[in-house]
Amino acid sequence: MFSELFIDKRVNIRRGIILILAIAFFIFLYFFNQVDKAQLVNRQGTSFEKAVVEEVLNNTNIQSDGKNVGKQIVRVRMLSGEYKGKVLEATSFSGYLYGAACKVNMNVIISLSKSGEDYVASVYSYYREPIIYGFVFVFILVLWLIGGKKGFNSALGLIFTFICIIFLFIPMIYKGYSPFLSAVIIVILTTIVTMYLIGGLTKKSISSMLGTIIGVIIAGLCAAGFGYFAKISGYNVAEIEELVFISNNTNMQIGGLLFAGILIASLGAVMDVAISIASTINEIYEQNKNISRRELINSGINVGRDMMGTMSNTLILAFTGGAINTLILSYSYSMNYNQIINMYSIGIEIMQGLSGSIAVILTVPLVSIITSTMLTYKKYIKEYSKEVNFF
Repeated sequence: MFSELFIDKRVNIRRGIILILAIAFFIFLYFFNQVDKAQLVNRQGTSFEKAVVEEVLNNTNIQSDGKNVGKQIVRVRMLSGEYKGKVLEATSFSGYLYGAACKVNMNVIISLSKSGEDYVASVYSYYREPIIYGFVFVFILVLWLIGGKKGFNSALGLIFTFICIIFLFIPMIYKGYSPFLSAVIIVILTTIVTMYLIGGLTKKSISSMLGTIIGVIIAGLCAAGFGYFAKISGYNVAEIEELVFISNNTNMQIGGLLFAGILIASLGAVMDVAISIASTINEIYEQNKNISRRELINSGINVGRDMMGTMSNTLILAFTGGAINTLILSYSYSMNYNQIINMYSIGIEIMQGLSGSIAVILTVPLVSIITSTMLTYKKYIKEYSKEVNFF
């Protein structure tokens, strides 16, 4: 009875400490995000508001195949903003990135520019917010139903990672902190929280944390080395003109953004390998406490060999998917091999995929050694103390 009360007390104290740390962290994020942003574009008098289409005034732009070309003139009832409840006339351009093929009762986002009593309204896009949040909810629900408590904790870890990237990593970059150092901080923070939520504070989770952090940093260092010898930097990306414009008006260090992104992109795959190897070694040890450290390491590496190929494929295919437009354009225009292989965009994709894959491969022996050592060190200390006699 006394031991149960003692355990409950310890659990409550731990939960209280976690709650206090969480509150302190979110308070820090609130004040850290109080940023005076440089005005890059004059948005005075411009807003984006929700509206519903009440009438399509001009529908002559519909072709025989049902596609819209040119523009539509529509009447919309505003659902938010200064004109909420009023009916306005707006233009909808049928572009690939902006505009919408408007129909009656369709919810849209209106770009509204006001000057005095005059306004210009245009349809910016479909109103996608409910669909996006609904899809996220379905994902979390499926993860919870299939994964149970651990699945729900994994979802919490994912939400925490998203919060850290949006409200910590990006503001750090904007304020002029080193992108590489900022990414390392995010990797350490999100790895510790995610692993703790999944496995608690155990030897298995601690070894997973260490292996993940070291593995991801290895990915960043490999990418930096590749970039140095291949003459590739953060200044060789497609959006460099916009980024240079921003950096000229802020303290942002855009040169390291590319390598910081590689750290973030590699985190998921490396974390997956780390926790899998650590869990396997821990389970083997629980079934046979007499197994040696070397045997545990070999078991972890043997299991990891089966994972290396699939996880490397995962990373390389993910980055290839991101470059699919470049590959299709290169193929369609019959570009020369020497031209393709020496393009910045191709070099960057190769650098990202291979750096992450190297991190995954090296994480296997790293986690195997760390986990095996943490599980067996007490046994070897006892054996050593019996053998050594100082008297």
